[in-house]
Amino acid sequence: MGRKNTSGLYERQGVWHIDKQIKGYGRLCESCKTSDREEAEQILMRKLVAIREQQVFGVRPQRTFRQAATKFLTETNKRSIARDADCLKNLDPFIGDLLIENVHMGTLQHYINHRRKQGIKSSTVARELAIVRRILTLAARVWRDDNNKSWLETAPLLEMPKWEDSSEPYPLNWTEQARFFSLLPEHLQSMAMFKVNTGLREQSVCWLRWEWEVKVPELETSVFVIPGRKAVYDDGVWPGEKNKEDQIVVLNRIAREVIEKQRGKHSVYVFAYEDHRIYRMHNTGWKNAWKKAGLPTDGSYKMGPHNLKHTFGRRLRAAGVPLETRKALLHHTNGDITTHYSSVELEELIDAVELIAGGDSRKSPALTLIRKKSSRPLKLTA
Repeated sequence: MGRKNTSGLYERQGVWHIDKQIKGYGRLCESCKTSDREEAEQILMRKLVAIREQQVFGVRPQRTFRQAATKFLTETNKRSIARDADCLKNLDPFIGDLLIENVHMGTLQHYINHRRKQGIKSSTVARELAIVRRILTLAARVWRDDNNKSWLETAPLLEMPKWEDSSEPYPLNWTEQARFFSLLPEHLQSMAMFKVNTGLREQSVCWLRWEWEVKVPELETSVFVIPGRKAVYDDGVWPGEKNKEDQIVVLNRIAREVIEKQRGKHSVYVFAYEDHRIYRMHNTGWKNAWKKAGLPTDGSYKMGPHNLKHTFGRRLRAAGVPLETRKALLHHTNGDITTHYSSVELEELIDAVELIAGGDSRKSPALTLIRKKSSRPLKLTA
């Protein structure tokens, strides 16, 4: 006569799993990670005892990091939640099944070593660990169960890795810009030309909407006012600027030329491709053009669109634009830069960006860049 199955246990592909509805608790569903039936029964029994103690005596229940991560993703409202979800997906195979009290530098070290072996930058790993730290802090200080018990007694101290491997920005000189831009697809070329003349972030360029344009009749021009905070539109959700403050975008003659060429191409977005918003500039077209232009690809320097913001800032400095004006144009606000401008102040900002308008303008400053040689070892081939 066969042995009767234990309620709440079932076997799938040779491994025992728990799937049991518990009164006053809910559904308990997880893998026992064993093919041994008796061991699986013991695991189930221990979990049932722990849940019973929690219900009767108010003992802090045991929760996995995966449960905490799920709570974080479903309850957190932030502009970078999608990126956080990707980071947690990378972390899950390493710490997802661990109890949250067992997540600390010791148990995270295997993940850190794995990412370093993959060649991932320490800044990226630090950003991922910062999400872990945030979840553990919430579990210790904010999240409470029905018995007013915190999810975690104390959040551990997490040390962020620093391998001194960060890439440096690569501002372009005029020759490099001309060579690189000529190799970009037409739609990316327009976006890059606008970005290098305005200093905007990549997503601000991708999201730029015609309704954000504001006419300034006194100066016979227009500016763009980009919302600092999240805005919901019929076609998507603009997450807002990084510093949550409205951004005033003034245009020099090159940026104005780009804008005029884009008029009529799309009813909503300034820059569009095949009738939809361009989601990012740093795509295959960008990467291929960067490589063909002979720009550095060995990891010593950054290769993405953010280099154009650095180029914009360096050119302003080379043109002798004062620090306060540069900060306003680069949208580096720290409480001492206003987002409300008179026509006189706008004119001052426009005059500043006109100094770096390229082409035949004799006002464009000569920019001499002293760059270090790559510190990366050469790969020798036979």
